[in-house]
Amino acid sequence: MPAMQSRARRMADSAASNVPAGTGSVAIGLMVGSIAAWGYQIMAEKRLPDAGYNAVNALWVLTFVATPGFFQPLEQEVARAVAHRRANGEGGGPILWKAVRLGAGLAVATAVISLAVFIFVPKTVDQLFKVGVSKTDHWLLIASFIVALGTYATAFLVRGTLSGNGRFSSYGMMHGVEGIARIAAVAIIVVGTSHTVTIVEKGETVTRQVASTGMFGFALVLPPIAAVAAALLWNRRMAKRDQLPKLAEAGPAASYSELSTALAWLLSSSVLAQVLSYAPVFAAQTLVGSGAEEQRLLAGFVTAMFLARVPLLMFQAVQAALLPKLAASAAAGRHDEFRAGLLKLLVLVIGIGGLGIVGSLALGSTVGKLVFQSKWTLSNSELALLAAGAAAYIVAFTLAQGLIALKAYSKLTLGWLVGGLGFVAVMPFGDDVFTRAQLAFLASSMLAAITITLLLFREMKSHSATMQDLVAVISHEPLEL
Repeated sequence: MPAMQSRARRMADSAASNVPAGTGSVAIGLMVGSIAAWGYQIMAEKRLPDAGYNAVNALWVLTFVATPGFFQPLEQEVARAVAHRRANGEGGGPILWKAVRLGAGLAVATAVISLAVFIFVPKTVDQLFKVGVSKTDHWLLIASFIVALGTYATAFLVRGTLSGNGRFSSYGMMHGVEGIARIAAVAIIVVGTSHTVTIVEKGETVTRQVASTGMFGFALVLPPIAAVAAALLWNRRMAKRDQLPKLAEAGPAASYSELSTALAWLLSSSVLAQVLSYAPVFAAQTLVGSGAEEQRLLAGFVTAMFLARVPLLMFQAVQAALLPKLAASAAAGRHDEFRAGLLKLLVLVIGIGGLGIVGSLALGSTVGKLVFQSKWTLSNSELALLAAGAAAYIVAFTLAQGLIALKAYSKLTLGWLVGGLGFVAVMPFGDDVFTRAQLAFLASSMLAAITITLLLFREMKSHSATMQDLVAVISHEPLEL
């Protein structure tokens, strides 16, 4: 018995050491945010017809490809730069103000280009949101996307500032408040805009209470502002109580190169990563027709993709606290610590991905039908295929953090580009659009993970690491966890 207790204690201690400091606070916020995301999807499923539900999810995909794609590099670089300055005893204020100017310019430029595309290439709007959604709702969804560029640019900059300063309770609060605000907004919209319509579902004419598709879009993109306000107020209170320095403490003058000398590489890799993450939905949305049955099947595929991405939501809690720690280790020349931290996290991430695959095979359809009811159309094996693709993507994304911390930005772009080309190469083969998308997602995610792994090993060699070192670290990891 003492031996078993000792082993259990070692396993618990090892599990705790695998998770970066601050993950717990962020995990709580992400848990609330994830539950709220489910709530949003469930309410959209119940209160929107298939065409409206697919249109809202087209906005969802567009928003969460563009905003993390363009602004998450700023969050990561702000977190890295501020953490580096903190390690050297320097204030991060000057670099934060540089980041604010850069983020504002990027948001405005993206908004102008997006509006030009929507106005002068109207077929883009029809292709994204399909027939069955009114022109008013089309333009409300477009307006929602433009608003999202501003709200999420602000949110990502604040997240980077909080993360770099080690204020993870406030960081976690951002995710929780955003989720709560989104559910509150949806409740108001459902109550205020619901009306009775007669529609055809599965060949039968039924009467349903539906809400405004366009207003659901605003419920998606406005909550980050509430999250920013709440997090900054909470941080101010905690800083006063614990006598912590300001988030934007005065320090040496900063240049844009301190954020990154290769921001174009960072942006390109980030956009490619987000596109690959949602590539199956993009492909299905583009290739599936606008008929009622096709839209029903598309709605089922979108719900399955959302369910398969649950492990990605779990991973965010780890990723949020990972980059500053890796950056601090790399900046201080602690190469052994850098390799050990990254590989410990990889063990944890593989476990998360495996859990998603097993859960999909065992309970996928049961959970899907329970949550999404009439919109669920996939089998357990089909969901497991999507979950496997998501698991491979998580591995690639985890290792990508190592390349970011080592500033190997061009290599990271190459890794995601290879994955994207893999999706394009596999997608044309087969008859069923959805099966093709599932297989292409799995193949491309695995290809990206393999490529990024090889590139990271090569980069770590140039930082006094060897393959033998990596094998030695892995061999001492608690793989039984």
